Amino acid sequence: MGDTITKPAAPIEKEHYFSLSFVLSRVLNSGVIMSIEKNDQELKGLAKTIAKLTNTKYVSLFNSFTGAVHGAFWGQDIGYGMAARLEHASEQERKFAKWLGIQLSADSYSGIAYSKIVIDSHNLHRLEQEARSIGTQSPVLVLDFTGLGFGPVAAVASNDELIWKKAERLKIFGAFDLQTMWTQEESEPELQPAVQFNYRLSPLVAACIKISLLRRNSSS
Repeated sequence: MGDTITKPAAPIEKEHYFSLSFVLSRVLNSGVIMSIEKNDQELKGLAKTIAKLTNTKYVSLFNSFTGAVHGAFWGQDIGYGMAARLEHASEQERKFAKWLGIQLSADSYSGIAYSKIVIDSHNLHRLEQEARSIGTQSPVLVLDFTGLGFGPVAAVASNDELIWKKAERLKIFGAFDLQTMWTQEESEPELQPAVQFNYRLSPLVAACIKISLLRRNSSS
């Protein structure tokens, strides 16, 4: 984390000055952002940043790559007993798909369930270019930020609102659950899955990822 909060070699755009200093202050001086807050801005801020970089409208954040994969499948109604096609699936993806009861297909006539970008310090500054190059291959883009060193963290990006809604419904204390928590009124109950998972990303980790994205060109 020390490398993340040091002064960048290249200047950060002026429009990010306030948000960067605000996030740094919260990360360094407050443990509150690790809890579930009604007015939490770290998760929303990271989602907006990813949406802008990937040129997508909706982003759902997860505390693991497999969580994001689950969200990508579930968002498209791909579940137990169904088949899906992936390009260059890793062993982790194959095992997780099997655990979900999803058969991976090699049928070239089937659409790709999701595209994937694994981000680390070596390709962080190329994120926009990589997203543009593969963004049209499938309706969902899964981004794995675990390689940045802040712990398991990933995101599902899409231009389909329904995919986002269904992905959010997988998470305990996702966007819809937080609305219910504070209003005591269920919204869109038809999207509620049978089982939810502890996929919620820590706002602390989200803040660190956002800082990394804001200064992604500092070493290029």
